[in-house]
Amino acid sequence: MDRYLVFGHPVRHSKSPFIHTLFARQTQQELEYGLAEPAVDEFAQALRTFFAQGGKGCNVTVPFKEQAFTLVDRLSPRAKRAGAVNTIKLTDDGVLLGDNTDGAGLVADLKSHGVTLGDSRILLLGAGGAARGALAPLLAELPSELVIANRTHTKAQQLAAEFCDLGPVTAQTYEQLAGPFDLVINSTSASLQGELPPLAPALIHTDIAIYDMMYGASDTAFISWAKQHGARQTMDGLGMLVEQAAEAFTVWRGIRPGTKQVLRELKRNLGVI
Repeated sequence: MDRYLVFGHPVRHSKSPFIHTLFARQTQQELEYGLAEPAVDEFAQALRTFFAQGGKGCNVTVPFKEQAFTLVDRLSPRAKRAGAVNTIKLTDDGVLLGDNTDGAGLVADLKSHGVTLGDSRILLLGAGGAARGALAPLLAELPSELVIANRTHTKAQQLAAEFCDLGPVTAQTYEQLAGPFDLVINSTSASLQGELPPLAPALIHTDIAIYDMMYGASDTAFISWAKQHGARQTMDGLGMLVEQAAEAFTVWRGIRPGTKQVLRELKRNLGVI
C-alpha cells in the first residue's frame, strides 16, 4: 500500500491524516497516511529515510517548509515563487518534486465562499512564509491592488518588490492604510496567541470580507474583533486546510477529491458543528 506522511514539529495535532483518509475513501485510492515528528535537526535524514523505504509522498508543515525547499530535486513554479515546499512527490523517474499548495488552497476556499478576487482591493497582513505562499495565486486572480502590511515594514517592502512583476502589489505601514478594502487576509500567527494585528477599526465595514488563515473550534481573536466592528462575512483557515490538502492529493494521485463533505466531517471532528 502506498505510504504518505506529514512532517512537522509539533505535528500530533495535525488533521491531515483525517483529511487524506477521507479523500482516499472517497476516490477509492489505496493508501495510508501517517505523522512524522523528527527533531528539528533530523528532518533531512528522516525525509531521506522515508523515501528510501518506499514512501510515495509527503506534506511538510512548520517548521520544515523552507528546509524542504532545499532538499528536493526539482521545484514546481509555485514552490519557487513561495520559497517553501509543503508537498513532496516521488515521481515515476525517482525525482523528488517539491510543490506548494497553500496559496491554491486559500484561493479555492475564498471562491467557495463567494468572495470576488478579480478587480478587488486586498489587504494582506503579515510578510512571513504564509503570506509569501499566498501572493502569486492571489495576484493571478487580477485584483485591482494588493497591499501588504507587516509590523516590520521592511519585510513587507521586500516582499512587495519580489512579487511586483506579477501585479499591483505594494507595501504600507499599518498607519498608512486607508480604506476601503474588499478583503482582508490575516496571514500572521497572532490569533494563535489570542493577539491582534494593529489594524485600525475604521478599516472594517459591513461589506468587507475577513479571512484568518488560523482556525480553531471557536472564532479566532481576529475574526471576533472584526465581527465586533461590523464585518458580516468572516472565514477562518479550516477550508484552506482542506483545499490545500485536496491540491496535494491531486499532485500525488492525479485525481481531485471533493472537499465539501470532507470539510463538514472535519468540522464535526473538531466540534465546530
